[in-house]
Amino acid sequence: MSGKVALVAGASKGIGAVTAQAFAAAGAAVVIGARNLDALEAVAGEIKAAGGEALAVRTDVSDETSTRALVDRAIDTYGRLDAAFNNATDGPLPTPLADISVAEFDQGIATNVRGTFLGMKFQIEAMLRSGGGSIVNMASIAGLSATTNLAAYVAGKSGIIGLTKVGALDYADRGIRVNVVAPGPILTEGLAAAGPEIQRLAAGSVPMRRVGAASEVADVVLWLCSPAASYVTGAVIPIDGGQSAGNKPPQMFRKGEGMRPAGSSPTEERGA
Repeated sequence: MSGKVALVAGASKGIGAVTAQAFAAAGAAVVIGARNLDALEAVAGEIKAAGGEALAVRTDVSDETSTRALVDRAIDTYGRLDAAFNNATDGPLPTPLADISVAEFDQGIATNVRGTFLGMKFQIEAMLRSGGGSIVNMASIAGLSATTNLAAYVAGKSGIIGLTKVGALDYADRGIRVNVVAPGPILTEGLAAAGPEIQRLAAGSVPMRRVGAASEVADVVLWLCSPAASYVTGAVIPIDGGQSAGNKPPQMFRKGEGMRPAGSSPTEERGA
């Protein structure tokens, strides 16, 4: 991506920070935004220390003026915008639907749906002036299939998927591609802080029997923003170890053996 300019919103930590570093390692100048400027500056410092180019801009993606300013800084500094990753997310802790406050629900929608809309709105305007580009939005497999106690999050991620498809259709013939990634369990700060038992349970829900790495999401984002994905737009890409394909419990049918726990031997099962 030498000579290209990439923007990452929600880049102060986790998948956003790792993706910003990946863009820079691929040769792009990177403009990163988030509410925590100190954390952003630390990410930008790591990129620069590795020989990359990065600009940190404090940003609230739910605020129109702030989001426009992030895109404007990219154009004012580098003269163009080629790629954007709308990664910022927010929402209440797991809570049954009727127990979520209206303010908490509004917060989840403001960051996920409004924030993605505002990002796309100003990024598309900039990319049209630059001759085209690629946008990737961050959803979740929870936007494809609901998860209990996550009403605001699920509604927000489902809304992002819808926005992505409309954006892809609106600008498919104008040089702009818009896609969305839908990760499953990824080992970011939240899951790391939850501890080994929660991580074990999360891995057990995945057919691959492991959680994903932030770098595995970044790899897909960079591919979607590259010429290698030039005929891909409006796509929802699960990054979930097979979760969205269906259910793979820790038991399986094997021909001639019936159903038994995976890893047990036929002799153990017969009590030998």
